[in-house]
Amino acid sequence: MMKLTDYTSYADAQANFAPAKLWELFQGNRESLNIAHECIDRHVDRCNPAVIVIHADGPDEVLSFREIAEASSRFAHYLQSEGVKAGDRIAIMLEPSRAFYVAVFGTMKAGAIAVPLFTLFGPDGIKLRIDDCRPRLIVTNTEKAPQLAGISANGVVADDAFLNGLERFASDFTPNTAADALALFQYTSGTTRELPEAVKHTHRAIVTLMVAALYGTGLRPGDRFLCPSSPAWGHGLWHGTLAPLALGITIGAYAGKFNPERLLAALQQHQFTNISAAATHYRMMRNSGAAPRYRYAIDKLSFTGEPIDSETAAFVEDTFGRPACSMYGTTEIGVILVSYPGAADFVVKPGSLGKPIPGGRVEVQDTEGQSCLPGVAGELKVWRHGNWIATKDLGRTDEDGYFYHGGRADDVIISAGWTMSAVEIEDAILKHPQVREAAAIGVADALRGQVVKAFVVTDRAGDEAFRHEIQDVVRQRLSHHEYPRVVSFVTELPKTPAGKVNRKVLRDREQAITKSKAI
Repeated sequence: MMKLTDYTSYADAQANFAPAKLWELFQGNRESLNIAHECIDRHVDRCNPAVIVIHADGPDEVLSFREIAEASSRFAHYLQSEGVKAGDRIAIMLEPSRAFYVAVFGTMKAGAIAVPLFTLFGPDGIKLRIDDCRPRLIVTNTEKAPQLAGISANGVVADDAFLNGLERFASDFTPNTAADALALFQYTSGTTRELPEAVKHTHRAIVTLMVAALYGTGLRPGDRFLCPSSPAWGHGLWHGTLAPLALGITIGAYAGKFNPERLLAALQQHQFTNISAAATHYRMMRNSGAAPRYRYAIDKLSFTGEPIDSETAAFVEDTFGRPACSMYGTTEIGVILVSYPGAADFVVKPGSLGKPIPGGRVEVQDTEGQSCLPGVAGELKVWRHGNWIATKDLGRTDEDGYFYHGGRADDVIISAGWTMSAVEIEDAILKHPQVREAAAIGVADALRGQVVKAFVVTDRAGDEAFRHEIQDVVRQRLSHHEYPRVVSFVTELPKTPAGKVNRKVLRDREQAITKSKAI
């Protein structure tokens, strides 16, 4: 009997997908299932590596399924020896490394709840999340330990001495968790002033996740899959780590400050065949100018987090010989729109988010909850459990049923009655060859209500001539009323921990400046 992993075409995905078939990819069942077992333990006899950690500084780290299985079993025994019980939270603030995978999978084996935390959080960001999830233990490294000292006394430094000390415990551990037992808490990216709610995942979430894995990243057995996103976030954790490992696929992870050439070199060295990254990662590869120096074995590419600008999309296809396939969703609702990487019969339309996952229902709706006609902008909504769920994103469809992103609902700019998309304006600005990054927001204007202000990162001097060139590019590519009337040249753009441009920070700054002038 054929499994879902045996099909690669778009037509087969539509004809053969059924939620019940996802369970055929796992050993567990609807009553009893454990993520650590599905991702690691059942693959211990495989010859291919489990994880290749690409370090920004230093040699790569290659870990086998057996190595992670045995060390994570010892960690599970260690937790039990410390009195950790099912349902206790274990916070894990580590970069991808042997210690990270041992702690995450060992925690879930023991029936406790793993809570990955971003390593670049400052003290305020750490404290808010620690106060919220109240972990029994915090596993971290030598560098972060001092920041935790004033927050919690339950810190453990997972250095070589700690890992070697686990040798006193048995190397086998049989998990016993219900499929509906909690396995992971995941915090969405956000500011330290407003704590994002923890999304709570059960062990059976790994089954649902396979829809995005099969059709959003195109994962199939035999792939060598690289995802440079941090496993503290949804893309790096679920799509970049758990899904491919559950299929016995070798994964590549990135640790340390991101260096695009380091990543490009790793693509060549380890012959990765499938990559999924944030749009920002691809943009940085393009801006590095290093891509022509390497050779690649890429068959499938996907991106998520934010729309990819057309110049970077063209770079991806020219460099890797494959189109960049969009995968759209949120931490809360999961992936709902995909471009089916690896499906030869699916046409990837530049700028589109693709089409719904098999069996999924997605619509663009107006303010009255009515479905919009092709070309008409509205809010993206997904049908779940008998209701339409708002994504808080704007979008539109075309005559062929493809979806297009129109930005966050709060990223819409309304000027003199015109409704404009920050995403489209940014894409136009990035057409200028000397613009590295761009962000657009609406700022207050006495005459028009709002006008577009663009923030531009460039190596060129930001003079008046350059400002006019940028405005002309937008006029020519969009319309005469959508050009940025204000252009500010900056050294960098604020970003969320997940790497997306944080327009909210820019808007807040502008509002603060406006208020200070009014005083």
